Amino acid sequence: MAMTVHVDIVSAEASIFSGLAELVIVPGEAGELGIYPRHAALLTRIKPGSVRLKLPDQVQEELIYVSGGMLEVQPNVVTILADTATRGADLDEARSLKAKQDAEEAMRNRTSDIDYAQAQAELAEAIAQLAAIKQLRKHTGH
Repeated sequence: MAMTVHVDIVSAEASIFSGLAELVIVPGEAGELGIYPRHAALLTRIKPGSVRLKLPDQVQEELIYVSGGMLEVQPNVVTILADTATRGADLDEARSLKAKQDAEEAMRNRTSDIDYAQAQAELAEAIAQLAAIKQLRKHTGH
């Protein structure tokens, strides 16, 4: 039996995942972080993107989109406190494309620096959601 680590992924709305994983890949601010059981303690911010979980006795990875948040790693527990989190299968491509288009339009027609910064954040989130959808399709063959 492979070694596992307990993983909890929670958002302000709900607990999205709680269970064992052989490997957790998280979109850290400086790049992807791969976390195996007994990883050194770590606390860092995460950016919008896909959390990938290699679950025991499953070939396909479980994908969960997070819009940012915090990652805490202890030797036997990984906790992700996400601003928002959505299972990969629940992402809506049409809504993400619309959000991307709206953010790009807002950036073109900005009225202040605050509007521009907000549009940039919304654009980054929409792009990360679309990347998660693409990654999910690649893994499931759709």
